Amino acid sequence: MAHPGIVWPEGRKFAFTFFEDPDAQSVAQSREVYGFLSDLGFRTTVGVWTMEPPERNSGGPTCQDHAYREWIQELQRRGFEIGLHSVAPGSMTREGIIEGLAAFREYFGGDPVTFANHYNADAMYWGANRLNGLNRAIYKAAMFGRGIDRFFGDKRGHPSFWGDLFQERIRYCRNFSFRDLNTLKECPMMPYRDPDRPYVNLWYSAAEASNLTSFLERVTDESMDQLEEEGGASIIYTHFGHQYFDSGSLDPRFKKLMTRLSKKNGWFVPVKTLLGFLEAHGNGKTISAADRDSMARRWLWTKLRYGTS
Repeated sequence: MAHPGIVWPEGRKFAFTFFEDPDAQSVAQSREVYGFLSDLGFRTTVGVWTMEPPERNSGGPTCQDHAYREWIQELQRRGFEIGLHSVAPGSMTREGIIEGLAAFREYFGGDPVTFANHYNADAMYWGANRLNGLNRAIYKAAMFGRGIDRFFGDKRGHPSFWGDLFQERIRYCRNFSFRDLNTLKECPMMPYRDPDRPYVNLWYSAAEASNLTSFLERVTDESMDQLEEEGGASIIYTHFGHQYFDSGSLDPRFKKLMTRLSKKNGWFVPVKTLLGFLEAHGNGKTISAADRDSMARRWLWTKLRYGTS
């Protein structure tokens, strides 16, 4: 469990960051939103794809786009973390994944530290593979016919298997997301090990804000003040390509909330920095089956009721 009354660095009262997935985003949108966040003093995690897949399942630029890659490299120089959102916006075989991981090293100087699954066949412990026992049975019954058994990144012998490479090269993987802004309250043991899913070294959770609508539900004046009062930590999962630019420019409500948040005494660091701090202060242990299944059950309830990821 996380230390009660955790003391954040530099006298900060709470921690806040994003792991943002690049789906449906344009290069111009990325420049606008990250330029805005950078100017406010946020340093967060930018999820990328390094490769073009044989067949796409999502829009958005990959690092094969030279202008986009140069922009992401500029963000890295500014202090943003570059994470991996699977190697491509489409399913890949092991050979393509190896190529994509090599490209990440070439572009960003090392392996990714943090990771979030895209809905590819090569996803790691995704769909029904996220759950055990009764939780798994309920999920499979509720999601019947929705392709929840089409994820094979952890299945040795499948063409998309790469679990051994994941274990060697990537430290943190995103799993359950919740509606509470305070991610650490929902998952006080993060990052944690799950012995039933050994190819992932450590798991972390997130606050669900997959699009602008859900972001505006999660991040309010009241929830920001509560996060500060609780001394908690929020890792927002979102896509800036989903609704944030529907008015033709970056949504003014988002800008107003982030400006207000930036004026608080928060620790605004990338996901890897936040998780590394928690790990250094006592987390990073093996989760018990009871704690894991309890958290999974809470996630499953919100998934079935609200459609969270």
